Amino acid sequence: MAKGVSGTLQFLGRDMAVDLGTANTLVYVRGRGVVLDEPSVVAKNTQTRAVLAVGSEAKEMIGRTPNHIQAVRPLRDGVIADFDDTREMIRYFIKQVHRRWFIAKPRVVVCVPSGITGVEQRAVEEATISAGARSVFIIEEPMAAAIGAGLPIHEPTGNMIVDIGGGTTEVAVISMGGMVTSQSIRVGGDELDEAIVSYIRKEYSLVLGDRTSEQVKMTIGNAFPQNDEQSAEIRGRDQVSGLPKTIVISAEEIRRALEEPVNQIIDAVKDTLDKTPPELAADVMDRGIVLTGGGGLLRGLDERLKHETGIPIHLAEHPLESVVLGSGKCLEEFEVLKKVLVSSSRR
Repeated sequence: MAKGVSGTLQFLGRDMAVDLGTANTLVYVRGRGVVLDEPSVVAKNTQTRAVLAVGSEAKEMIGRTPNHIQAVRPLRDGVIADFDDTREMIRYFIKQVHRRWFIAKPRVVVCVPSGITGVEQRAVEEATISAGARSVFIIEEPMAAAIGAGLPIHEPTGNMIVDIGGGTTEVAVISMGGMVTSQSIRVGGDELDEAIVSYIRKEYSLVLGDRTSEQVKMTIGNAFPQNDEQSAEIRGRDQVSGLPKTIVISAEEIRRALEEPVNQIIDAVKDTLDKTPPELAADVMDRGIVLTGGGGLLRGLDERLKHETGIPIHLAEHPLESVVLGSGKCLEEFEVLKKVLVSSSRR
């Protein structure tokens, strides 16, 4: 359910910022802060196309529904995979925030990956407008994350941000209110989960569900050897017999499973550093790299990045909320920060 949504939230058309993530959607309301944080999942009846549930309630249904009910994630790799489901999801979130949503026409800032195409960006704008927004402003995720993490983006110094979300990893060096160099790769928390599923299937002939692999990643997953490594008992379906089976797996094995996607993230950081002008690269060496996003919470990832680049790594104070907090700041200080918004439609 919405976090902190109360009866006082009845202001019509109050401006919103939406971090439309592959895994979770967060909503910031002007003057109120972050009011909603729910999984980006829609459950629908495939026969009637009726939406049955959105958010946490829909996520609980994944892998547990009869054939005619499908729980889907309408965003993939940070972009819209299903337009209708995304529109319904955004409409649901607007309704959660605005009780009289049918006459609420908020101005909405939406975050998108920096590598998004023009077609994908228009799809985001159109889905948000058709869900009930008065106008839509787009902000690129690394810029929003940098603002939310408190980096001095308008100063003539190099600020490097690495934002690891569910579907994408965004790496950027920001100076003077603009992105000097950036890279967006379609590797994030989802790929880490899939790498675990693939490894367990290959090594143990065991089929895991998405939720189980995510739990394993959060419990014992790591990117760099730790002193207190543990093992975990996991349950799945035996590929050979088709029966339920339990195995015990070590943190070292999970680290091995995650090696490929972790290496892709590290390569993206190194490539971005390689393309950074020398003066700004020197700033980054001094100031360090700021890590945000849910993927940034993977145990040992900060140590691994420091080991690979030789640069200090700082985890943002609120890594899961950096993007939506930065977008919300654009609403609160609209005149000051509007130049970082990439585009808008129907003002």
